[in-house]
Amino acid sequence: MASVNKVILVGNLGRDPEVRFMPNGEAVCNFSIATTENWKDKSGVKQEKTEWHNIVMYRKLAEIAGEYLKKGRPVYIEGRLQTRKWEKDGVTRYSTEIIADNMQMLGSKDGGGSGASYDGGMDQGSGQDEYNQAPSRQSSANSSSQSTNQASNQQAPATKPAAGNFDDFEDDIP
Repeated sequence: MASVNKVILVGNLGRDPEVRFMPNGEAVCNFSIATTENWKDKSGVKQEKTEWHNIVMYRKLAEIAGEYLKKGRPVYIEGRLQTRKWEKDGVTRYSTEIIADNMQMLGSKDGGGSGASYDGGMDQGSGQDEYNQAPSRQSSANSSSQSTNQASNQQAPATKPAAGNFDDFEDDIP
């Protein structure tokens, strides 16, 4: 059975990103993100729990994060979990990090990110390589009959509803 190691986080930076460069010149960026869960307990009292996540980025994505991300700003991160093991003073220690391969800065320019996004461009074996490939070419006979069918099936584009008109959406989402 295939396995999946994928993490998606939306949270706020807990500290400014720290960018370092490896001997080969590639950038490495470390920072933490806080995600907060809110709920009401049985007695109706509001509860809150914050989790801190250590994020690591490499290469161009690390450089972009170091330049544009700042403490407190909201960000969307996609990546994978990775656990490191090391020894310090004879004690074995473990650290679980999110290795980010996609980032999107959220919020407005005044209150946070610019809404810009960057995909690290690294194929992590996530299956997206098939998704990003151009369609394969077909034989000329197939191609010409298909283009004839497509031309006859095309209609004038429908007018788009005004932005913010959510009356058409179903209210009872499960």
